[in-house]
Amino acid sequence: MNDAIVVGAGPAGSAAAIGLARAGATTLLLERARATGDALCGGFLSWQTLARIEALGIDRAALGGQAVRCVRLFAGKRRSETALPGEAMGVSRHRLDTALQEAAVVAGAGLERGVHATALEGGAVQTRDGAALTAPAIFLAAGKHGFRGFAREPAEWQRADPATGLRMRLPAHPSLDRLVGDAVELHLFDRGYAGLVRQEDGSGNLCLAVHKSRLDETSRDPAGLLRMLGEEFPHLGERLAHADWSRAVDAIGHVPYGWRAADTVPGLFRLGDQAGVIPSLAGEGMGLAVASAAAAVAAWRHGGGNAAPGFQRRLAGRMTRPFALANLVWRAGENRRAAGAMTGAASLFPSLVRMISQATRIDPR
Repeated sequence: MNDAIVVGAGPAGSAAAIGLARAGATTLLLERARATGDALCGGFLSWQTLARIEALGIDRAALGGQAVRCVRLFAGKRRSETALPGEAMGVSRHRLDTALQEAAVVAGAGLERGVHATALEGGAVQTRDGAALTAPAIFLAAGKHGFRGFAREPAEWQRADPATGLRMRLPAHPSLDRLVGDAVELHLFDRGYAGLVRQEDGSGNLCLAVHKSRLDETSRDPAGLLRMLGEEFPHLGERLAHADWSRAVDAIGHVPYGWRAADTVPGLFRLGDQAGVIPSLAGEGMGLAVASAAAAVAAWRHGGGNAAPGFQRRLAGRMTRPFALANLVWRAGENRRAAGAMTGAASLFPSLVRMISQATRIDPR
């Protein structure tokens, strides 16, 4: 019998499996995909997240990602550029997930692919093929996708006009090197924003969070929305100049940004986006994944499965201030007037940008 089952082999699940296996737990890591893909969400690792990943035995130099040293804001004709508090990294989820999964196996965890978990009932993981896998502790790390029986409700103000996540890969090109360089960029516009960072192969990872009403204006055509934004905002248009429009734009609907899990049942630890979904412009999604895994493993080591409710309450409490600030910046960024004022303030007071960058990190200790 396994001591622990981890559902989902993304950053949160793999990090938890590494910690559990190192602590001597017989650990089974379940992944629905048969091969490691390139998930829509993620791709930016903050200085703090890189330190946590190194603690898991992953050499940041071996990841080979793009060094990110500054944050660049665009709002209409305004722009600002500010050095980050520490060096961050842009890296594909394929490369990051592969490294973490390999480290989990080396640590002693069992990795089973092609296992689609459908429900958690009575301390068991139910799978699509009818199996029921049991363990005293279950770690739910299923990512941004919903999981049956575990509702994640967005805030009241989001329900009438929910957010959708979009992602487009921009091919490597000398103009992308010149325009983006070692920055993570945030392009702010009415009812949404786009984040852009270069990755290990020089390609650009362009992720957007847009409200349904904005997407409806292009008949729910993500590529049409991107073309329209590129025409409306020249800086973004320059970066889209060499886009491969024959490739589909990835999408995930109704992302509950700002949601947090305040409780759980004994034996069930909720990690990453199953614990809370921080607005992606904060660049802390991967940080939350890895930090929540470390905190869950520490709680398990001290109290086993019975420690899960206390862990979940503490984590939700630690997320309160970073989430509140990230939500505030998000709402300002998708408002035309506020976005311009925010970008202007960033130019005048770069220390304010660094302070916000620090204050939106997750520290679950």
